[in-house]
Amino acid sequence: MSSESSAAVVPGEVQIALPEGVHARLENETLTVQGPHGEIHRAFPVGALRFNVQGPTVTLTLLVGSERKKARSLLNTWERHIANMAQGVVSGFEARMKVVAAHFPMKVAVKEHSLVIENFLGEKYPRTASILPGVEAKVDGEFVILTGTDIERVGQSAANIERTTKIRDYDPRVFQDGIYIVERARPRATEGA
Repeated sequence: MSSESSAAVVPGEVQIALPEGVHARLENETLTVQGPHGEIHRAFPVGALRFNVQGPTVTLTLLVGSERKKARSLLNTWERHIANMAQGVVSGFEARMKVVAAHFPMKVAVKEHSLVIENFLGEKYPRTASILPGVEAKVDGEFVILTGTDIERVGQSAANIERTTKIRDYDPRVFQDGIYIVERARPRATEGA
C-alpha cells in the first residue's frame, strides 16, 4: 500500500503507484482520486503535464523540457499532490490545535461549518472561524481536532482558526491567549492498528 513513487523511468516522467482500492481519472482538466473514504477533485494543468493511468499506476510526463528547474519542480509538486490525494482517500488527515486561555476562560464550540470562540480576551461578541467543506472539527477538552480527506482543506481550516484568534492591540508577550496549531495536518492512524 505504498503511494510513494518509483525512480523516474525517463527524464521528465514519474510513475506513482496507487494503493489498493484507489482509482484516479482525468475528466475536463480535473483530476479525481477515489478510494474507500471518498473522493478528491483537483484542477490539473494539462498544458504542462500529461497524465496517464494504467491500472494502479499513474504516469506524469512533462510536456516541456525537463532540464529546467521549474519544470522538474512542477513534476515533483504534482507527484506529491497525487500521493497526498491517494493517502487522503485511504486514511485521511488530522490536525490538532490547542486552546490557550491564560487570562479569560474561552468557550469553544463547533456550529455547522464554523468554530465559535466566545469570551476571547473578555470580548463581548464571539469570534467565528470558518471550517472548509469536507473537514470535520471536534472539541476535545483543550484541543480542537480537525479531520478530513483533503490535506489542504484540513490545513487551511486550521489556519483560519489560528488567524481568528490573533492578538491585536495587546502585547503578545503578555497576552498569549489563542488557539494554536500543535500538530500540522498529517495522515491519520488507521483504525485497529
